[in-house]
Amino acid sequence: MSARQHAPATLRNRDPIAEVLARELPASGTVLEIAAGTGEHAVYFAERFPALTWQPTDPSAEAQASIADYAAEYEGINLAAPLLLDAAAPDHWPVAAADAIVCINMVHISPWEATLGLFAGAARALAASGGPLILYGPYIEQGVETAPSNLDFDASLKARNPLWGLRKAEALDEVAATHGMGRTARYALPANNIMLVYRG
Repeated sequence: MSARQHAPATLRNRDPIAEVLARELPASGTVLEIAAGTGEHAVYFAERFPALTWQPTDPSAEAQASIADYAAEYEGINLAAPLLLDAAAPDHWPVAAADAIVCINMVHISPWEATLGLFAGAARALAASGGPLILYGPYIEQGVETAPSNLDFDASLKARNPLWGLRKAEALDEVAATHGMGRTARYALPANNIMLVYRG
């Protein structure tokens, strides 16, 4: 019985995300993916960027199994086995250093503590390389009208879990600043999503 899971949005967003990654990722090194979910992105990006080692992680055993299932069919050598990583516990990350960190669709589907841990862990893991922390998802931005679909999504998330919900991009900027990081880029992507890039 297959352990793999499927996220329909992956097929729609992977190419726009990859276009931004091509501009922001280093030419070589290790990319740490936080909250890799099904693993579909990890396999696709590992194939798209063969000079980079892609290290997927997730706190969920089910997600790790799905990642491993997809990875089993990947013919390249630059996709590492999934690791257990809880962003909310930055002192216990299994990866001490990385050349870039990618986090897709986690910030709004997790408690705020996970975002705080993400920046704390990223600041340490990226300290030596100076690489980017790259976030993708829907955010609320000051001076930018929030799409009705995103407002509905925010309400549905909070109905499922009061600790979830769309975050303000400016709040992330403030957290980044406490760790010596600053936002260096913002990209508008389809379906009212954006990518935010932070560097130390």
